[in-house]
Amino acid sequence: MDPTTDNAGNTGDAGTARASLEALRAEIAKAVVGQDPAVTGLVVALLCRGHVLLEGVPGVAKTLLVRALASALELGTKRVQFTPDLMPSDVTGSLVYDTRTAEFSFQEGPVFTNLLLADEINRTPPKTQSSLLEAMEERQVTVDGTPRPLPEPFLVAATQNPVEYEGTYPLPEAQLDRFLLKLTIPLPSRQDEIDVLTRHASGFNPRDLRAAGVRPVAGPADLEAARAAVAKTTVSPEITAYVVDICRATRESPSLTLGVSPRGATALLATSRAWAWLTGRDYVIPDDVKALALPTLRHRVQLRPEAEMEGVTADSVINAILTHVPVPR
Repeated sequence: MDPTTDNAGNTGDAGTARASLEALRAEIAKAVVGQDPAVTGLVVALLCRGHVLLEGVPGVAKTLLVRALASALELGTKRVQFTPDLMPSDVTGSLVYDTRTAEFSFQEGPVFTNLLLADEINRTPPKTQSSLLEAMEERQVTVDGTPRPLPEPFLVAATQNPVEYEGTYPLPEAQLDRFLLKLTIPLPSRQDEIDVLTRHASGFNPRDLRAAGVRPVAGPADLEAARAAVAKTTVSPEITAYVVDICRATRESPSLTLGVSPRGATALLATSRAWAWLTGRDYVIPDDVKALALPTLRHRVQLRPEAEMEGVTADSVINAILTHVPVPR
């Protein structure tokens, strides 16, 4: 591939792309404290052309994280607060009558961006949820029979609150399966929380990322070069079989009523390749699969009610499976 240069001045060859994407962590840390795993997950999703479900209580910087990532990648971003009265057209856009021309013209909705933050997606009815998930899957919006492609790259970071379910419309398993990753955003450690308060006491404004020093360190050309390199990352037959064995084990687990589908197995293979490339290798090893198994699979399984009552979690089931499935050598 011939190197290309984006607006941030970054060449688009694979080596430079990896260095630029690695620099994202330090750049985003200027605005967000202690969320390296979530940053890595979002980059993996961008490399795989997938979408992310962020789960965390309010106030743990989910919005700031997405905005900082967009600034560091020089990508457009928009935020939609999902509510029970939100209509599909409020997300995708609609035809608007222009009195000057006496014609209908299409007015783009907020989905026409690079990074869309869908805040509290489980607070809107299934019809509106489906309109967004259709855009995620097809990467286009069809209005009045006319398909309208979404920008590239395009990533949806949808959030949901894990502790408040009153007045919500939980995503069904078939729709959860459309998300590449489910990332949990934990409360910060004591030291991280001290760092957050110290920054605010020093005048940090989360709405002014430029003042915080966040600058573009990568761009669309780097993403394209990185995606091409990830596609060339070697996967041995043994690793492929390992991924399949992990996913098949979830279907046989006595703690689960629903295991991982073949789509989930494909997703785990894709995220493992992206992680292998990010860590500097052009081949996948079992540790790559283990590293991405939880965020890739945890939302694709369903616990039995009796297991849930006993305190079993999706993460604990997957960890147990990773312990028992033979690792290729």
